[in-house]
Amino acid sequence: MAVKSAYVIGSGPNGLTAAILLQRAGFATTILEAQPEIGGGMRSAELTLPGFTHDICSAIHPLAASSPVFKTFPLKQHGLEWIHPAAPLAHPLLNGDAAVLFKSVEKTAELLGEDGPAYRRAVGSLPEHWEELMRMLFAPILRVPRNPLLLARFGLIASLPALLTAKTFFRTERARVLYAGMAAHSILPLTSPVSGAFGWVLGLAGHGVGWPMAKGGSQSIANALASYFESLGGRIAINTRVDSIRQLRDADLLLCDITPRQLLHIAGDELPASYRRKLEKYHYGPGAFKVDYALSAPIPWRSPDCALAGTVHLGASLEEIAQSERENWDGIAPDRPFVLLAQQSLFDSSRAPAGQHTAWAYCHVPNGSTVDMTPRIEAQIERFAPGFSRTILARSVRPPGVMEEHDANLVGGDINGGSMDVNQFIARPTRSLYHTPRKGLYLCSSSTPPGGGVHGLCGYFAAKLAIAEIND
Repeated sequence: MAVKSAYVIGSGPNGLTAAILLQRAGFATTILEAQPEIGGGMRSAELTLPGFTHDICSAIHPLAASSPVFKTFPLKQHGLEWIHPAAPLAHPLLNGDAAVLFKSVEKTAELLGEDGPAYRRAVGSLPEHWEELMRMLFAPILRVPRNPLLLARFGLIASLPALLTAKTFFRTERARVLYAGMAAHSILPLTSPVSGAFGWVLGLAGHGVGWPMAKGGSQSIANALASYFESLGGRIAINTRVDSIRQLRDADLLLCDITPRQLLHIAGDELPASYRRKLEKYHYGPGAFKVDYALSAPIPWRSPDCALAGTVHLGASLEEIAQSERENWDGIAPDRPFVLLAQQSLFDSSRAPAGQHTAWAYCHVPNGSTVDMTPRIEAQIERFAPGFSRTILARSVRPPGVMEEHDANLVGGDINGGSMDVNQFIARPTRSLYHTPRKGLYLCSSSTPPGGGVHGLCGYFAAKLAIAEIND
């Protein structure tokens, strides 16, 4: 019996995951990557000065550490090592204090002062069941939950928009900004109905598994996945751009770790007009403006608690964060952007020369924005770390256009593969999800459920579906 062949276009976390499942199912599988390096959003490079390793896109990985599919792969044997900072997250305040998310719920609640009891009640026992909850929350929407009571318990805290959640659950600015910063990872206005769930997901992940970084850089995740795939007999072809699926006529299966825009480009003439119109209506969200720094010293945070955390969120108040995220959707580059910052070299000495450090920072901007946000990002850091600018040895600036040049899936700088608003949260990119009308052609990118993040689950569900259908 002839071995069936499969191609996966794109080597991001979902493409690599899909390829592993296809290879394990007996397909002769080849990954085709247009760039000279594998990884998609999981890449690292010396962007500033020799000896300084920076993460090009993703940096901190609570969802990768939580991923039920990654847990089934022997990634440690293939070189992946997680580093856990003392605290997953810190959020400094203008008074020199900081809110801190620790893995311990009790320790987090204790430092939230008068909002501690409310935080304990809200979180409850959910962190103890995080892995089970993760499996349900990140499964395709139409699946019947295995533990409906646990899911309902999560729904009690996650059903409100983030802005309303923060005001309803908490009284102090300390607790409100801690939660709002996590919710802002949704890249949605904090008045969006689904924004509240994002805040709790990341908070529960912090308590359940932490917010780790990959030793040596996010490239280590891609390399481990690729190494495992190749150990199974799979093949990877870099510098191989696919301009039309006609190039791959020999494939029994073709899975695409690309967004609807790229699918239209390579397969539009083989898709029905009705499906093409749906893809053309797919909505991309705000972009990311990113700056990487080589530093002469650690960031001089006013609050010493910030040095405990791998990730630091910067926004002075709930209202400031909400305004920043709202303005992005209104086409306005915010004057005081909400800034997400990672300081990997504090915990991973391989990232910088001895005594020196790296910082990774970005903010959200309108999709495709050309506004230089560097001064605004640095002004925001200086508010909470006076003297930061004096530590800068070099910087690498990546506006949305440069982000997209490096990874075509980051359309206009959108790092989530499309907006995660209500409509596209339920059905991505169309109601047919991973399916396309062309037999043997599937989407497996973050433009399919469960969406953005380094977890591999979009690739997992797409591959499982494709394998089942071709074997039916």
